[in-house]
Amino acid sequence: MAFWKKILGTEDAKPVDYYTEGTDLLVAGKFHEALTSFRLALKESPGDAVVLQQIAICYTRIGMVDEAAKTYRHVLQKDPGAAGAHYGLAFILLRREEREASMSHLEAFLSHAPDGPDAEAHVEHARWTLAQLREQHRSGGSDVGL
Repeated sequence: MAFWKKILGTEDAKPVDYYTEGTDLLVAGKFHEALTSFRLALKESPGDAVVLQQIAICYTRIGMVDEAAKTYRHVLQKDPGAAGAHYGLAFILLRREEREASMSHLEAFLSHAPDGPDAEAHVEHARWTLAQLREQHRSGGSDVGL
């Protein structure tokens, strides 16, 4: 991790890209280490909504779901159209069985859905989940496979 190399003085004087380091660690499944890198990135760019969303993802992956929800809400206060925050919060709320709130965040995500092949699976998942929630709502709350 570049952070330790910098601390120990074993790295050249070039600046560390903590955000990229965090995303690499997140992809590798090293969630606590990624969280550290994202926190350092946030120090360099206070209030950055993209970094905050990555922090929320880390919190979710390590089981700190309340902190993740709080972080997603903080992002949405700064940027009400932040699709990633709506998406993440929707599924946290769904796990808490807060279906109405989850539906509203899925709708907000879909209204600001990102484009591209990386986002395609998330968009389809959100559409499917929202359709299931709507069907469940119409049928009086019976479980329809969520």
